Amino acid sequence: MSGIDPTGGVTSAKGFRAAGVKAGVKYADRLDVALVASDRPCAAAGVFTTNQVFAAPVGFDRARLAKAPAAQCVAVNTGCANACTGEAGQEAAAAMARAAEEALGLPEGSALVASTGVIGAPLPVDRVTAGIAAAAQALSEGPEVNETAARAIMTTDTRPKHAAITCEIDGKTVTLGGMCKGAGMIEPKMATMLAFITTDAAVDPSWLQDALKHAADQSFNCVVVDGDESTNDSLFCLANGAAGNTPLCAAHPQAATFQEALNALCQVLAKEIVMDGEGVSKFVTVRVTGAETPHDAHLVARAIARSPLVKTSWFGRDPNWGRVLCAAGYSGAEVDPTKTRILYAGVCAYDCGKIADEATLAELSKRMEARAFDVDIELGLGNGAETVFTCDLTFEYVKINAEYTT
Repeated sequence: MSGIDPTGGVTSAKGFRAAGVKAGVKYADRLDVALVASDRPCAAAGVFTTNQVFAAPVGFDRARLAKAPAAQCVAVNTGCANACTGEAGQEAAAAMARAAEEALGLPEGSALVASTGVIGAPLPVDRVTAGIAAAAQALSEGPEVNETAARAIMTTDTRPKHAAITCEIDGKTVTLGGMCKGAGMIEPKMATMLAFITTDAAVDPSWLQDALKHAADQSFNCVVVDGDESTNDSLFCLANGAAGNTPLCAAHPQAATFQEALNALCQVLAKEIVMDGEGVSKFVTVRVTGAETPHDAHLVARAIARSPLVKTSWFGRDPNWGRVLCAAGYSGAEVDPTKTRILYAGVCAYDCGKIADEATLAELSKRMEARAFDVDIELGLGNGAETVFTCDLTFEYVKINAEYTT
């Protein structure tokens, strides 16, 4: 498996092209419609928000993939989430798909759609569909369009997020490329996050769904920015088979090689989301070990990563281990403070009831000046473990979200 190519993206795999255009969905002067298309039909898989309040595109895509796990393009808009928009929103999602299929000369059922932006606003269908048509005429490939397409799906993101990776399957070079967006309303089970993976591997559709879910659990479902789960989370993978390998399935001798590459790409993109979280100044890896069960580790890690008090202490470079221990205690997991250790950046702040002295706390605060650091919680009760990628909570986060719709 090769290293990550930061210039790669959704057009890195053979047979894929993309475009990003200005359609005036919300603002006249920004890229806001993207189109990704394959030159041949693809096996397709999707993972979506578990929020019971989900956007029209999510419902549309779920139904389409349940009927046939195949697609040939994805049309995306930013500036409007098309969520909580009733029957008109459902019609708008279908109109986006029709516009993409007509512009590319594809049969009905070939397009998936995604939207991101403010909840509750009606989708300006004429502008979005005109943008899709324009994007179809502008399709191309290469590093420049990888970045352009990634910019066209951004909301409060400060930078585009895209990458690619290669591996060898059956003696063939297989490429996986991807792009994503997300900065706020980020919580495991996915978030206000859109992610699109393309690959030229040949993959059995049912196994592709399993592989994508596994990759999501290793990456996007391990990130927390603010604990709010969005209405629009969508992660797609399209596999067009252009690499010429024997179709991958659970029994394929190199299935694990592809899975490893998919996991690695998704992890890079997921970490980029956390690093670009709204107002973020710190990237924090929360690592829980020694839990009584894996589920307990899961509960503790997410309680800590969600806690506003913990996250604001990270922003202030305050090694307030008491807030971490408190969050672990209310997580619902089995926790014994007499067996628990808490470390910041490898330095112990709390050791089974023993408290760090002032000199140690000063060293901890100094280490927290780094852009990224780890917080380890050793529970001393079993073998359960979980790792979550998260961030601090800053003044800028409050400002951005206080003014989001105005």
